[in-house]
Formats: sequence, C-alpha cells, structure tokens
Amino acid sequence: MPRDTIDITVPDLTGRLAVVTGASDGIGLGIATGLAAAGAEVILPVRNPRKGEAAITAIRRTAPHASVSLRELDLSSLASVAALGETLRAEGRPIHLLVNNAGVMTPPDRQTTADGFELQFGTNHLGHFALSAHLLPLLRAGHARVTSQVSVAANQHAINWDDLNWERTYDGRKAYSQSKIALGLFALELNRRGEAGGWRVTSNVSHPGVAPTSLLAARPEVGRDKDTLRVRTIRALSARGILVGTVETAKLPALYAATSPDARPGGFYGPGGPGHLGGPPGEQKLYGRLHSPKEARRLWQVSEELTKVSFPDA
Repeated sequence: MPRDTIDITVPDLTGRLAVVTGASDGIGLGIATGLAAAGAEVILPVRNPRKGEAAITAIRRTAPHASVSLRELDLSSLASVAALGETLRAEGRPIHLLVNNAGVMTPPDRQTTADGFELQFGTNHLGHFALSAHLLPLLRAGHARVTSQVSVAANQHAINWDDLNWERTYDGRKAYSQSKIALGLFALELNRRGEAGGWRVTSNVSHPGVAPTSLLAARPEVGRDKDTLRVRTIRALSARGILVGTVETAKLPALYAATSPDARPGGFYGPGGPGHLGGPPGEQKLYGRLHSPKEARRLWQVSEELTKVSFPDA
C-alpha cells in the first residue's frame, strides 16, 4: 500500500473530551488533529504556550470547527502535573480519552527533572504515571480509554533497577529504553487494576514505529545543538519510502488504539510494515520486556514512592 494512502477511519467522537500530551508538534499534533477532526473536544497540555497556539492554528487548518484549548503542563515537574490535575478536576468534566504521548529522547548528557529524577524516566514515565493518577476520578467518570505511547526502544535494554536514575553511569539510549519500558508496564498494569477494581477505565499501548520526528532533531533544551546522524538517516529513508514511516503514518497506531472499537483493553498496537517500522496500524505481539505483571507491580510501587502520588479508589 503506498504510504500516501495509509489512513484509518476514526469513529465519530462528538461529545467526547480528549487530553493529549506532547501535542504541540510532531506525532502528538497529528493525534490531536485526528481526534479534533472526528469531533472530539481536545485539551492540549503544553509547556510552551506559543507552540501551543501554533498547534491550535495547525489543527484548525484541517478541522476549522475544532474545539481545542490549551492548559499548562511541564511533565518534568510533579508540581506542574499536580496543578494540571487540580485544574481539570476543578473543571469537573469527565475525560473520555487520555493519550500519554509526550516524551524526551536521548539527551547526550544526563539531565534531571525539577524533582531530581533522570530526565527521560522522570518525564516519559513518572510524569505520565502521576498525571494519570491525578486524573483518575475524571477518567472513571468518562469510562475512559487511556493509550500510552511507547517506542521500538521498549523492545531493547531493560529497567535499571539498581540505578533507576542513572546516577552512577549514564547511557542515553538505555535510559530512554527504560523510560519506555516503564511506561508500557504502567499502561498494562493500569488496565489490570482498572479491571480488578471496577474503575471503568481501560488502558492499552501503542508505538509509532520509526519516523523523522523532532525527538532526535536539534533540541538545545536537552543539550543537542544539531540533528543526530540517526535522524538524518531516518529522514533520508522516509523521503524515499524505505522501511520507515512518516510523521503522518506514525500517528496512526495511537489514533487506532485510542479510538477504534476493535482496539482491545491491554492490547499493543503499532505499524504493520516490515520490522514494524512503518505501515498501516494493527495489533502486534507484545514486546517481551512488557510481559511481566510482577515487574509491572514492582514498578507501580516504586513509582508511587518516587512521585508520592497514589491512585485514588474513586
């Protein structure tokens, strides 16, 4: 199937409220646009209001009547995460879709969050863990579906249990893999606990394959002053239609996982092309590193201890 014809049908989402992290650019912007075009009201929690306003403008170019608004969020600050939770709980509106999509990838040198956690673990996993906990009453009220976006890196390396914050040695790629394994384990444990506790919240996992997004591009805020060789290679392959996807196709697995009536609780969704690097979305065999409920329970307990946030019963 030619890449420019790959798409999915998103069901009518009129009357549904969606929250999408990391939606000011890249894959997240594509996910938010797809949800808004299908009629959902979409909240974009952003760190940079200027980028957020530009994202709203871009969404309305595709969906002129989109209902979309900004809230403030810095996932690398637990205080900011808690503040967003308080704001949305005060608004009191049930949330029907939560897409935990935002992420930071492979800073060349170890950096920390506002709370002292290694930046990738603290942002990609702990920030989303805490956000989901703070929003649980609204997710329960909306009988929500939570989709958490991992990466092909979640099929590499492992959780560094002896040094979760990479204080003794730092390897950016291994730390990134850990953060995405952790997010995937959390998402599947959230589904198990939701089923056991009658929370009326389901959770699944998606990954975008490989595409030329901004994650590996020059990002001075994470200490990367120029594009990596890897992102330049991915751009070249993508432009030629070789193996990898595009930013447009990379959004589809999360959109499918978040909205399709065929996407099941606890399912794992990604591109269906060679190596699952690009192509149309579909259900896939779960990565081996995400299989263990025991490891997921251990991670859940550690995450509660580190964030000082627990999931309420109601």
